Amino acid sequence: MPSSAPDIAAGRLSPAEYAANFNDIHPPLDQHQALVEADRCYFCYDAPCVKACPTSIDIPLFIRQILTHNPIGSAETIFEQNILGGMCARVCPTETLCEEACVREEAEGKPVKIGLLQRYATDTLMEEEGEQPFERAPSTGKRVAVIGGGPAGLSAAHRLARHGHDVVIYDAREKAGGLNEYGIAAYKAPDNFAQAEVDFVLSIGGITVEHGKALGRDITLGELKQSYDAVFLGMGLAGVNALGLAEEALPGVADAVDYIAELRQAKDLGSLPVAGKIVVVGGGMTAIDVAVQSKRLGADEVTIVYRRGQDKMGASLYEQELAATSGVVIRHHAKPAALKVEDGRVIGMTFEKTADQDGRLVGTGETFDLSADMVFKAIGQTFVPGALNGAADAIALDRGKIKVDEERRTSISGVWAGGDCAATGEDLTVAAVADGRIAAESIHRALTAA
Repeated sequence: MPSSAPDIAAGRLSPAEYAANFNDIHPPLDQHQALVEADRCYFCYDAPCVKACPTSIDIPLFIRQILTHNPIGSAETIFEQNILGGMCARVCPTETLCEEACVREEAEGKPVKIGLLQRYATDTLMEEEGEQPFERAPSTGKRVAVIGGGPAGLSAAHRLARHGHDVVIYDAREKAGGLNEYGIAAYKAPDNFAQAEVDFVLSIGGITVEHGKALGRDITLGELKQSYDAVFLGMGLAGVNALGLAEEALPGVADAVDYIAELRQAKDLGSLPVAGKIVVVGGGMTAIDVAVQSKRLGADEVTIVYRRGQDKMGASLYEQELAATSGVVIRHHAKPAALKVEDGRVIGMTFEKTADQDGRLVGTGETFDLSADMVFKAIGQTFVPGALNGAADAIALDRGKIKVDEERRTSISGVWAGGDCAATGEDLTVAAVADGRIAAESIHRALTAA
């Protein structure tokens, strides 16, 4: 590998290029387009698309409402089940959920564009009405603490507020929104939509947000149990998996999650340094998001390396194709073997090729090198139980996350959990919203039981 200073620089593109590269990746449908697309729906009885939706939105109903020129009513149908329906319409992998289940997909290979129709309806209501259609019930006098202002926490807080309970959200960051604000690609939700949606959720009233308050640092679970009638844990995943290689703490190796958060909060994309040659280790949505955004920031070469085959990648085929069309190279069946270091910083990686052998992933012994000015770790996040301040001994864990039942109750009385920190099996925004709603209904029943 050549010896040279790392090629990391800001301002690789013109302002116009940044604007174009980070513009809305899915331009919204206009009224005519929405009506034409809605007319393609068969309005199936026992619709498979509804079964495929983690929040069980009545998809045929909301599409029929669009078709009858009632987008506000359509949005109300969506928000009844998913108060973050606007963001989910932008980031939900519909191609592997509702649209994959669409009967037109099976018959024609061209499903109804459910995600875009959902966005059309929810955007119409949010823009025309300004506030949500739900009213807060009379106060019950009950107080609930929600840890984390991400999708699960916001969903739980909103549903609890609708029932008349007073809610305090404790969020470790300066802004609420969780991964919607800090963790998704900027081109999926431009124009500060994440914060507009937070404001939309909070407009119901009865919800207070305490920013900069982290569980385990500023507050304890014991204190919350004493001060509140119920607690919902939705703090997400604070840990990032390590590569397990020597010298990975050296300059040149970075967490993809942190970089995406920095990008999302940058007021000027031209001020954000990006490397010329980048290697991303991982195969999920975070790997795709950091790779594509790096390319759109002006990186010359971006390569994703994943240890298994294409069919095992956590990112959907659509997202993989997006990466490919953005100029990202994806290499499969290779695992990190060593970091290449020069002058105290990483300049590349050595990978060992892998193979599936009797259901196990094994190294073949054959290696190859990739030069890189920066290496991004995107191999998953982990739950950090230390935030529970000793309560981890009491709260049962399952596969490293908080164990919950079908109502999202934990093993501690009065404490519920949902979203990425809970062992529910799905790390999706829409699944987190469902967790929050399910937990809130369970909390409401517990608080109002005779």
